[in-house]
Amino acid sequence: MTHINAKQRLFILIMIDSIIVTCSIFLGDFILTPFYEINSMHKLFITSICLLVCHFLTAYFFDLYHRAWEYASINEVLLIVRSVSTSILLTLIIIFVITWSQPFYSLYFITWMLHIILIGGSRLFWRIYRKKVNGAPVYKKPTLIVGAGESASLLIRQMLNSPSMAMEPVVAVDDDYNKQNIVLTERVKVQGYTTDIPDLVKRYCIKKIIIAIPSIENKKVRELNRICNIKGVSLFKMPNINDVLTGELEVNQLKRVEVEDLLGRSPVELNMDQIAQGLTDKTVLVTGAGGSIGAEICRQICQFEPRKLLILGHGENSIYLIHQELMKQQYTNIEIIPIIVDVQDRKQINNIIKQYKPFAIYHAAAHKHVPLMEINTEEAFKNNVIGTKNVAELAKRHAVQKFVLISTDKAVNPCNVMGASKRIAEMIIQSLNDEQHVTQFVAVRFGNVLGSRGSVIPLFKKQIAEGGPVTVTHPDMTRYFMTIPEAARLVLQAGALAKGGEIFVLDMGKPVKIVELAKNLIRLSGKTENDINIEFSGIRPGEKLFEELLKDDEIYPTQIYEQIYIGKSTVYPIEKLYPCLAKIRSGEINIIDFAKRSEHYFE
Repeated sequence: MTHINAKQRLFILIMIDSIIVTCSIFLGDFILTPFYEINSMHKLFITSICLLVCHFLTAYFFDLYHRAWEYASINEVLLIVRSVSTSILLTLIIIFVITWSQPFYSLYFITWMLHIILIGGSRLFWRIYRKKVNGAPVYKKPTLIVGAGESASLLIRQMLNSPSMAMEPVVAVDDDYNKQNIVLTERVKVQGYTTDIPDLVKRYCIKKIIIAIPSIENKKVRELNRICNIKGVSLFKMPNINDVLTGELEVNQLKRVEVEDLLGRSPVELNMDQIAQGLTDKTVLVTGAGGSIGAEICRQICQFEPRKLLILGHGENSIYLIHQELMKQQYTNIEIIPIIVDVQDRKQINNIIKQYKPFAIYHAAAHKHVPLMEINTEEAFKNNVIGTKNVAELAKRHAVQKFVLISTDKAVNPCNVMGASKRIAEMIIQSLNDEQHVTQFVAVRFGNVLGSRGSVIPLFKKQIAEGGPVTVTHPDMTRYFMTIPEAARLVLQAGALAKGGEIFVLDMGKPVKIVELAKNLIRLSGKTENDINIEFSGIRPGEKLFEELLKDDEIYPTQIYEQIYIGKSTVYPIEKLYPCLAKIRSGEINIIDFAKRSEHYFE
């Protein structure tokens, strides 16, 4: 059976209502005739015409003809009651003014009941009819489309032809004035701008909103997230149109808008040739490969087809998982070798580097949990400082061409053990860098990574799923954030740019308040702040309200690449640095004080 288009649907509904409204007064007269003597047929005819006019006026006012009646609920029933009541009342007043005779209230009451029953019944019949036409085995959620371009039309056609998507396109919006009121398909019409979304959601009982603008900027996504902050409504994005046209993705592979989409930065275009020179057909070692950043670095490296990829980590389960994931990708030209070893085991690390002779090492192995390291200072020092020293020294001994340390913004003016240990790790690799040796040592410093293990995002999601409250340490707590893939890509690009001795600083964009992050996650979960409370638990040991990527005097003002800067820092001679490390380990020097006031200890 063919679908009924919007014009046909409107015509059918108007004709049905015209018959119901016109005939109801006569049907009421017929019902009351055995009990009362009704006025002349002439007066009934005038009343029916008046009822018809008033009905269409109130129907226009209450917007009865542009609603998705196949999804009618109690709200639509109440709307019919209000519209019918208003039209009956208007007719009663008009007839009284015209005839100046006492209205026959029983007749109007019967007519009012007939209108509600028959008009409401016609909408119920419409809902049943549409279900039979669609043959949909599941309930289709009414959906609003943001965008009125080629992508939107493609998506709508897919939704209409794919019952499994369980979504019914109802209405579209677009901020282009020239696209207003155009019909994207036989059913879906552009009926407003993005600012009209809350009204359209209410009018059409919308349950899902899909952004069908593949090139949309994150700033606009943030704005839409704010506009679409409506309880029970989910926000999605369709895949990139080029991926759809090339067959890499299907139109119906929708992605729920996540907090990563709200960061507000455009993706960085990498210099693929430059990166490939240091990775393609080379042997590459990634330490901490089971962690969030390490695993993503492995995924990104595989795109450049190294000859061997050594995925090294201390936790067997995490290494097993990333190894299985990479093997499923079937990189036929890459030998992926899982290695279980602790970076503190100098002998084993030496054997591995000596055996495989990696061209580059990406050192992501580290303890990163700030409050936990405050009470485990010795472990933080051994893993983050001694572990880095082991791998870096052995890389130099065996002439590894490039050593890239994954550092953190917490190494700047550190007030916690984790940040201090990472700053000392930076100092070690800088002291090892010299022109007489092959190895180029560099560090890449960035802030928090969304979705990484130990980050606030998984915790917030768990708390929201449990019904709250969401716990934030302080209302002014602010952090820099970037996504895991973005961080990994910029690490590879920084490594390709390395000449030796640099501390690369990634542009993290604008800092984000943690409480705003929590609010966005609540909204994206389809709930409101009235449903999920936010509680402030207090600043934890070792935490700062604000993080810095570099001190004001520690960064060169010019980017060497998009979103990558070089930091200024003092290089301390290794013969002076190493005795200080021994004193830190013995407890003679406080690790945080040393990292903050290094120059004091080298005077």
